[in-house]
Amino acid sequence: MTRTLTALTLAAATALAAPAFAGGSISFTYEAKNADEAQAIGIGLNMFALVNDIQTNGHITQNGAGNVAALMQGGTGNLGIIHQDGDNHDASLHQAGNDQSCGIFQFGDGASNHVTQTTDGAACLSFGAGF
Repeated sequence: MTRTLTALTLAAATALAAPAFAGGSISFTYEAKNADEAQAIGIGLNMFALVNDIQTNGHITQNGAGNVAALMQGGTGNLGIIHQDGDNHDASLHQAGNDQSCGIFQFGDGASNHVTQTTDGAACLSFGAGF
């Protein structure tokens, strides 16, 4: 009788258990190592801006719900882009210098990317994917 009751209890607990949630995110940031790489990143971001009709030095695009983004710029000649596609992303870009360029691109759900640039002429690309 005890074995039967234990087996029934185990079966009921297994049937009523909530499914496991496998969530997380991964991000990758590439920083230019020299002036040629910085120029290539800058050209790529300017092409992205042109294709997407971005006419300012700083731009945030959010497609989804629950996204949070902050873009702070000091200095001159900076280009900052944050693009969020999906839900519950958070991103920040702080540019404190001159002639800096950076693009943060997030996809999926729940990615988190934060970049600070302080060196004149710095350039980077940051990608995040949440799942």
